[in-house]
Amino acid sequence: MEEEEHEVYGGEIPDEVEDIDPHNADVEMSTADDDAVKELDEMKKRLKEMEEEAAALREMQAKVEKEMGTVQDPAGAASSQANKEEVDSRSIFVGNVDYACTPEEVQQHFQSCGTVNRVTILTDKFGQPKGFAYVEFLEQEAIQEAIQLNESELHGRQLKVHVLHERERESS
Repeated sequence: MEEEEHEVYGGEIPDEVEDIDPHNADVEMSTADDDAVKELDEMKKRLKEMEEEAAALREMQAKVEKEMGTVQDPAGAASSQANKEEVDSRSIFVGNVDYACTPEEVQQHFQSCGTVNRVTILTDKFGQPKGFAYVEFLEQEAIQEAIQLNESELHGRQLKVHVLHERERESS
């Protein structure tokens, strides 16, 4: 553990002990002690408030996680899997995406197919695009239109469009 250096600020240190008035020193010490006790009480009060606030935040976080379904229960896991499959049935995989493409540009490219619900461009751990994206449509019918854009160009690159659920069946 590192030791911290502290600078002490104050008046000059007397050369001789006789220069200190013993009656005045006692008064100054008791005042300093009172101040230290008051400061300590304030710190304890602030610490207690912070602990109460942290407990309230943890409680709120747990409530939000439960509502969002991030805390999985066995019944919720099956429902979550069904929901994932339903989203996948409305989504496509887009390969060979230019690294400079934004999600908005990908959305514009596919908006003629149907309502684009979400575009996800995957990135590596450094935040750099991996060169592929997922496009989720609002309607399942948009998938057939999106497949027609296979080998279309975006940023001068030929896109590779694949349907998610068929792609997964092929790899199984």
